[in-house]
Amino acid sequence: MNPIPTFLDMSPEAGLIKALATSRPHIISLIRDSGLKGRGGAGFPTGSKWNFAAATQAKKKFIACNADEGEPGTFKDRVILQFHPDLVFEGMTIAGRAVGSDKGILFLRGEYTYLRQPLEETLRLRREKGLLGRNILGSGMDFEIQIVLGAGAYICGEETALIECLEGFRGEPRNRPPFPVNTGYLDQPTVVNNVETLAYAACILQRSAEWFREQGTESSSGMKLFSVSGDCQSPGVYELPLGITITELLERVGGEGARAVQIGGASGQCVPASEFSRHLAFEDISTGGSVIVFGPHRDMLDVLKNFLEFFVDESCGQCTPCRLGNSKLLEGVQLLKSGSCSMAYLQELCALGETMQIASKCGLGQSSPNAFLSVVKHYRAELMGRLSPP
Repeated sequence: MNPIPTFLDMSPEAGLIKALATSRPHIISLIRDSGLKGRGGAGFPTGSKWNFAAATQAKKKFIACNADEGEPGTFKDRVILQFHPDLVFEGMTIAGRAVGSDKGILFLRGEYTYLRQPLEETLRLRREKGLLGRNILGSGMDFEIQIVLGAGAYICGEETALIECLEGFRGEPRNRPPFPVNTGYLDQPTVVNNVETLAYAACILQRSAEWFREQGTESSSGMKLFSVSGDCQSPGVYELPLGITITELLERVGGEGARAVQIGGASGQCVPASEFSRHLAFEDISTGGSVIVFGPHRDMLDVLKNFLEFFVDESCGQCTPCRLGNSKLLEGVQLLKSGSCSMAYLQELCALGETMQIASKCGLGQSSPNAFLSVVKHYRAELMGRLSPP
């Protein structure tokens, strides 16, 4: 993997210097004016999240960087942490300045153990340069960052499950409200941002909100990192403006002729070739960055079986719709593959998937049936030939 072009032009400290020289409300206004939205997939406005935490009265506040990159097909945060860790730590420090926090925590995916030592070395060098610790650059601001290693659970990518894990409990989603910006880690206001979000926040402080808005669309400003894998000539991490079409992306990666593209990982949606003119943007197809290309030889039932086996294995089991629903959807796919599923039962499975989208406790459970429902919708004619005789 190669470094990210935009990040190569950035200083490891220029954004922080600007942040220390301006007021906290101005920092938040700058992030809000840039239109930066969460790059983890949810797309919540970053400036609003910071503002909510800043407005909450508390003795202690926390900045948590979500580096638990567990979504299948996603690997762009790993590239950022490997090549541009300074920008991530700078973004965390800027967020701390904005909301009034003196403590940051980077929650690192358990499988990324090999990154911990170089990340700790980056932190050590930042402390030596006065960019971290007490009285940063003589400003009077204190901010420290700790790295916490996850245990490999997919559910900990959900922000409240991440907080539960930080507190030493089993990673399970919390009921909301209250939200982390009001009641998060140790019941204190906590801003949880994705690795990519924090890196771009540091870039915005260095350049400007206007610079960031030069790319993307009115509702989806800026560049976005895409993890591209599957049946294409040039898989990898691509930095592209939000708003590009799937066709344009496939042309860049050598994926012409694909029959489908899974956008957003296993919990995303399967987009057929007939809809490749759609845009990768928050107002059309929102994504955390995973793009899996499926060539014309792929059996979509095999794709579904793979995804659903993952969800059955990774469900935290806390709520019934997710715990049992994914198992039933997997059974349905296996019946379809063997030609033993009736039309009536397929309709029942679709109704189950729609119920899961509403009744599951967290976003991960709510999105787990997405692939099943989108494949049934877009490849219905193909599936009809796999049903059992009436």
